[in-house]
Amino acid sequence: MSPATIKNHYEAIIVGAGAAGMSAALSLSRSLKKDDREGGESPSILVISKLQPLRSHTGSAEGGIAASLGNEEQDDWHWHYYDTIKGGDWLADQDAVEVLAREAKKTVTRLEHEGVAFSRREDGRIAQRKFGGHTSEFGGKPVKRAAYAADRIGHQILHSLWQQCVQMGVTFAEEWYVTDLVLDKSKTANKKAKTENASAEDDAAGTTPAQPWATACGLVVLDTHTGQTRAISSDTIMLCTGGAGRLFHTTSNSWDLTGDGMALALKAGLQLEDIEFIQFHPTGLGHTGFLLSEASRAEGGILRNSEGRAFMQDYAPEHGDLAARDVVSRSIMAEIDAGRGVADPRDPDGPRDCVWLDMRGVGENRMKSLLPQVYETIRKYADLNPAVDLIPVKPTAHYTMGGIPITTRGQVYRWVDGQRRSVEGLYAAGECSCVSVHGANRLGGNSLLDACLFGTRAGEAMASRIISVASSRQENQSPDKKEASDRAQDDRSIRNEDLMNQALSKRQSAMDHMLSSSEPEDRNEDSPDVESSDDINAYLLMQELGRIMEKAVAVRCDQTSIDKALSQINHLHSKALTLKSHSAEAALNQELTAMMEVDNLLTLSKAVLAASGDRKESRGALFRQDHPERDDVHFLSHSMVDCDGDIDWQPVHIVDMPPQGRQY
Repeated sequence: MSPATIKNHYEAIIVGAGAAGMSAALSLSRSLKKDDREGGESPSILVISKLQPLRSHTGSAEGGIAASLGNEEQDDWHWHYYDTIKGGDWLADQDAVEVLAREAKKTVTRLEHEGVAFSRREDGRIAQRKFGGHTSEFGGKPVKRAAYAADRIGHQILHSLWQQCVQMGVTFAEEWYVTDLVLDKSKTANKKAKTENASAEDDAAGTTPAQPWATACGLVVLDTHTGQTRAISSDTIMLCTGGAGRLFHTTSNSWDLTGDGMALALKAGLQLEDIEFIQFHPTGLGHTGFLLSEASRAEGGILRNSEGRAFMQDYAPEHGDLAARDVVSRSIMAEIDAGRGVADPRDPDGPRDCVWLDMRGVGENRMKSLLPQVYETIRKYADLNPAVDLIPVKPTAHYTMGGIPITTRGQVYRWVDGQRRSVEGLYAAGECSCVSVHGANRLGGNSLLDACLFGTRAGEAMASRIISVASSRQENQSPDKKEASDRAQDDRSIRNEDLMNQALSKRQSAMDHMLSSSEPEDRNEDSPDVESSDDINAYLLMQELGRIMEKAVAVRCDQTSIDKALSQINHLHSKALTLKSHSAEAALNQELTAMMEVDNLLTLSKAVLAASGDRKESRGALFRQDHPERDDVHFLSHSMVDCDGDIDWQPVHIVDMPPQGRQY
């Protein structure tokens, strides 16, 4: 439950309560222990979540978290480093990947200490399993690197972090929806921030930033219980809002993953990095969106076409069914395109757009022990027994590799004139962000690692900033400095208050418009799937957007499909701006929230398509049928797209692994 009283200002606000958000909340709270603060006061930290934290999408992660523990066989973080770079098709920043691979073991150990009940070997050590693309000896044989908890690792991590947050007394505002991110882009504010916070932010970023581009002021939020919209100010804000699977009609993501944090950033004038790279998991249960974990193949499941052939050996002779996910998804689509797909048994006369997952060799008892969630999902939602039946699967929208650009300490920045210009006091972590460890394709097991590791690091950086700012103000207590410091602080407070009031007023006007009654709009024949209905609403628009995006860019695309989708989405967006709620009450109005979510999805979809169109090559999860080859000469760079679709290109950080061929 949310606290009875929410303050108008907090030292730090974290938006999102999944693995990244709660990891950040814990590290921030522990770094700001009340015993170390003047007067022994507790830090004022608020975590805002659009749903109850234990319903966060982290809980659906199944297979494992990658770390070179070496519990099952010899392993080395350097091998993990190489596999991640290769898996990302050489688009990952190698200095960031080094942090990921080197600190993975420490991250898993910390989770163990937080209470995560990992599956165990007979000798008591954490058990590990194979996952696609993870190898020994720099691309040799597959290695057991994924630490797991049967097939419910996300559930274990989420509940353990939640319990620790409750014990620490972290304050949660549950079922609150953030509508606006407020930044101060004035030169005076940013020059002051550069001077005041230089040491903290340089430490946080791991680099000396150029002149800051903006400074965090606060958020405008909707309390969905009361319908009240309010402004909450903070100098230190973190976005951990998850991915955007709802861009697509069929997705493994939960209903709430509507790209909110990424859209907030775009609307605030920031960019998204590499947002064209969206992973389709190879084994979604046919036409449901339910994920059948990669662990199902790690434990012996085999992909077969309509002829019964185990076809992955034709596409990835060394790694077969455990090749990188983009390779497996494209291979499945190639089989379907060649006429070797199968129909879903529940719709035998329907499209032959699936292939078979054969788990019969795994054994029913072993499934129930190691893959209980996969087993139960198939029995419940496909009415099949994987111990005796072939299971229909197809690629399903799963993960967003790109997102809000951040440093390895979570500092958000904007790419301007060839420089990283920080947004002082703004941080991000998890799937909504892009620290550039996944490149063009994420390896299985690296997402939970990314969220927990970089969420923790960002929380520590936030604490350093808060402590540094407090110390700076303390140093300015001499009479001559104090007067100037107080005057500057007053000016900044007045400016921030004005910006927050403007944002709140604008949002309240928009909400009043959405809640006002209106007659149905004249129908337009350009989008018949939506407008043949007696009424237009946010849910229909989401469905149509998902169908458009799935047809245009799911697994493969070309310029024609991209341009057509952009035209259709521009039309949908114009309709979304005219939506009216069926209820005039804001309290408990799910349709009102959905109207803002669909606006976020439409905003984000245009950024995805713009970046996809400008990258005229195929790399990782982006396969351009009109540009089928990787082009390192022109596109070994990160796309940086803004809300207008304008794109800059940022160089990839190559340390010691120059681009090579990518074979599995």
